[in-house]
Amino acid sequence: MATPLPPSFTVPATNTEARRDPLLHGELPPLLEGGLTVKNVWKNLDWKHVLGLGLTPLIAFYGLLTTEIQTKTLIWSIIYYFATGLGITAGYHRLWAHRAYSAGPAMSFVLALLGAGAVEGSIKWWSRGHRAHHRWTDTEKDPYSAHRGLFFSHIGWMLVKRPGWKIGHADVDDLNKSKLVVWQHNNYTVLVILMGLVFPTAVAGLGWGDWRGGYFFAAILRLVFVHHATFCVNSLAHWLGEGPFDDRHSPRDHFITAFVTLGEGYHNFHHQFPQDYRNAIRFYQYDPTKWLIATCAFFGFASHLKTFPENEVRKGQLQMIEKRVMEKKTKLQWGTPIADLPILSFEDFEHACKNDNKKWILLEGVVYDVADFMAEHPGGEKYIKIGVGKDMTAAFNGGMYDHSNAARNLLSLMRVAVVEFGGEVEAQKKNPSVPVYGEQHSKDE
Repeated sequence: MATPLPPSFTVPATNTEARRDPLLHGELPPLLEGGLTVKNVWKNLDWKHVLGLGLTPLIAFYGLLTTEIQTKTLIWSIIYYFATGLGITAGYHRLWAHRAYSAGPAMSFVLALLGAGAVEGSIKWWSRGHRAHHRWTDTEKDPYSAHRGLFFSHIGWMLVKRPGWKIGHADVDDLNKSKLVVWQHNNYTVLVILMGLVFPTAVAGLGWGDWRGGYFFAAILRLVFVHHATFCVNSLAHWLGEGPFDDRHSPRDHFITAFVTLGEGYHNFHHQFPQDYRNAIRFYQYDPTKWLIATCAFFGFASHLKTFPENEVRKGQLQMIEKRVMEKKTKLQWGTPIADLPILSFEDFEHACKNDNKKWILLEGVVYDVADFMAEHPGGEKYIKIGVGKDMTAAFNGGMYDHSNAARNLLSLMRVAVVEFGGEVEAQKKNPSVPVYGEQHSKDE
């Protein structure tokens, strides 16, 4: 049976600083009062989102069946996909929701327009929900809690109406003070029509005469891809991958999610360090949003790029590595813990070997029963025999042979006792040959 071991390495910490166990999530309260019956869901559908998210794929599919796609239109659709996607990731997400960097007026304005072109709500609406998501991750008050299932966190949360009080509070006072954010919020409907539909269609129509392709591909199909790429940050990024920085919540890191979401897939890192302008912290990790922000900073369009101290980032990684190592260690056999072993005097140890025929040796204060191992000893049986009933610490650690780590691990399964005071202590003998505290010493005092 595996014997749990206390951690061999612990980081001093207060109760507040100490790592917590993963949160236990039972069933969340019902999403809707009255339960998820067909009638109740139908009554609470948010038809604005149902029609918007339901019709666009159908229109795009119709366009694919009826419209020949031109190479120029295809290239423009891909360009505008990245542009509006980055309007969300670099703008809505990292600039406004998390204030991970500062952007100049020109960059901020462009990102506000491109974000509107992604048709995912205004900056204020999007950021309010996202801040609530970070503050209330995986709980009932999380707007798109992963614990309600993959479909719900991906798109289902937008298809039903919920009272505002069911979504956790998030502070957006800073956004209310931004003239650009307020302007975009107040004019959002017009901006959606212009940037989501008219602009991408007009570029293809005026540029090379492909009005139909511009509408079906650069506007509608591109919109479908942008939507679901962004939605994957709420769903796939909480389901696929690992938690190298923390395992108490559902966010995960995975390169596939990063590729799908324009770099937002290193989500475990992001939830631990949300104000870091990076999502991917290594140069080889895919994060075009980070590259865009850094490039804009280089040319003076952005500034004050925030990064979390490397020391703290490494702490999180090390703590998770340590935890996983300890989880593996507890599945192995390590013998009886030293603290649970009986205590013998050195004389008892010697007596058991001489009179009870025990095949015990003493190493660093621990008694090992080598009876079943003597014949298997790689160095020969006689070398163990000569150590029976003796303290062989010096011989084991290089005096006779410097034993391997494997030998030391094997010994842990042979522990039977510990010797009081660690070994043969002259002062503890009944008839010490040379008293440590002699009579003369006592008289002098």
